This record gives sequence, C-alpha cells and structure tokens, in this order.
Amino acid sequence: MISLTTKSLIDRRVLLKALRLAALAGIAACSTVSLPTGEGSGVSSSATSTLTTIRSSAGLPALIPDTQLEQAALQQAGYMASRARMSHTTGWGKDFASRMQDNGVRGAAGENIAEGRFDLQKLFDIWMHSDGHRRNMLDPDFSRFGLAYVRDGRDPSLRYWALVLGR
Repeated sequence: MISLTTKSLIDRRVLLKALRLAALAGIAACSTVSLPTGEGSGVSSSATSTLTTIRSSAGLPALIPDTQLEQAALQQAGYMASRARMSHTTGWGKDFASRMQDNGVRGAAGENIAEGRFDLQKLFDIWMHSDGHRRNMLDPDFSRFGLAYVRDGRDPSLRYWALVLGR
C-alpha cells in the first residue's frame, strides 16, 4: 500500500518530468519557427563603391572592407533574423561593445542595422536619410567596414542588415 505522502511525491515527480518535457518541446518549437536563410556574407565588396561615393561626397576617404567586421555584422544580422526583430543587443545580454570585444574588434566602432525588403541601394538611401546612421557612415574616425544580411526564414524577401564600422 502506498501512503499519501509517497503518492504525492510520485505525482510531483511525474508532473515535474511532464513540465520539463513540455518546456523542451516549447524551446525546440521556438528555435525552428524562423530559421535564418541565405546569409549575405561577402556583401561588403558589393557595398564598397556605394560607401566610397557617400564618403567622397563629404570629402572623406573610402572605407576598406574588413572580414573581421563583416563577421561581426553577419553575427548580428543572424541574431536579428533568428528573433525576427531589430536590436543592437542580443537576447544573451550582449550589447554592441561586448559583441565587438568578443569579435576581437578594438577601438572605436559603430553599427547600423535595418530590416526590410530592399536592395543595397535602397538600404544606403534609408541610412543616409537618418541622422544617426548617416553620422556613422560619415565618421572620419572609421576606415574599415563590414556589411552582411540574413534572410528571415519565414519570408525570404525580408532581410536583416548589419553594417559594422571601425578604425
């Protein structure tokens, strides 16, 4: 015969196991909702002439594509696509400064992000019409850049863009 206390302990264990399984199923379901696709690494070289034009019109030297900054941009674009939201901070509490440090980026740096169904030319047009984004691209302290995008897994025409600028 099982006593009331033993029965309640067994019921509690069964309930806890069921809750753990439900939580794992929920986490697995969330992680497959919007898998990012079509990573846009290598986009930096495509953006070089656009950024050169933007900066030369302000009397500034061209920016040089940088694989380290592009990797940091791709990482952020991927994070945003996986969460289906724009943010300079990740869900793991990583702000821009700590992400740059983790990617080995030293010195001054800046970041522009965007979300939308537009091409490279429209992206830079949008950023040029935004004071903060424009200021980043025209900062004379920056000499290198990395640009990347990741497509949203549910809507491949939607891209999450990140531009990382540095010394």
